[in-house]
Amino acid sequence: MLKIFKTSLTDKMIKKSKKITVDSWIELSTPTNDEIDKVVLKTKVDKDLILKMLDDEELPRVEQSGNATLVVIDTPYLDQEEERHTYKTYPLGIIITDNNYVITISPKRTTILNDFKKNKVKDFRTAKKVRFLIQILLKTSNSYLRALKQVNKDMEEKEQELEKSTENKDLIELLEIEKTLVYFITSLKANDLVLEKLSKGTIFPLYENDLDLLEDAIIENKQAIEMSGIYRDILSSITDTYANIVSNNLNYIMKFLAGATIVLSIPTMISSFLGMNVPLGSISTNPAACLIITILSIVLSLIVAFILKRKNML
Repeated sequence: MLKIFKTSLTDKMIKKSKKITVDSWIELSTPTNDEIDKVVLKTKVDKDLILKMLDDEELPRVEQSGNATLVVIDTPYLDQEEERHTYKTYPLGIIITDNNYVITISPKRTTILNDFKKNKVKDFRTAKKVRFLIQILLKTSNSYLRALKQVNKDMEEKEQELEKSTENKDLIELLEIEKTLVYFITSLKANDLVLEKLSKGTIFPLYENDLDLLEDAIIENKQAIEMSGIYRDILSSITDTYANIVSNNLNYIMKFLAGATIVLSIPTMISSFLGMNVPLGSISTNPAACLIITILSIVLSLIVAFILKRKNML
């Protein structure tokens, strides 16, 4: 999908455009070959820079080629196909050209750029290319923090479910959350290297306001790294603890069933013994024999149940 945006000179609001012009923002999301060729023809950007960004495994980095500089970062992506909040990370490429174009490329539709399209980002201008790049980096760091809040909420909900659980699927869901945190930590650390490289001012010239924004992005990114590490440690501890709890719950159930089996086997043993074809004396002719046997079975079962209960076996 190809979309073109440009900030209006009159009201400073971003608007869609049908033509690629100087100082415009070109968004490529899962683009077709024709759309890529159209952008390359107009902007003179090396086509390989765009094609690289169609790979889901592209690593965060800064790369220069011809008249353009490519900055790649990892962004969190909520998998809508899953019932749970399952996050993955996908690369987002930002190309800044010497002839005043900004191109964003992503292999998946990302929500990171939505606020820019809705004019919700302060001091956003498509003509301010470096400022735009830094604002994207800041939005990305913020999106990780929001995703981590949801991950923490999922952890708390799953922790409550595990208190009475004996099923492995609940532990597997915890492991899925832990895998998400590992993805986050890996991507955030790679993004941190990109941010630190940009902060040196050797890739793009940075003004004072740009430096302040970039510093905010670095701080937010480091905070996300720290939160991810803390949540992963907590989750690892929870997983180990509740693995033992699940095992203990299962042992309790097995212990209860074994005790109940012993108690219930007593009436069976008595009735089986008395049902054998052997002389039983006067009880066989007693009209209250059935009642006597029933009472005897109940009394013996209660005695055994009391003993098992005292020994914490029932």
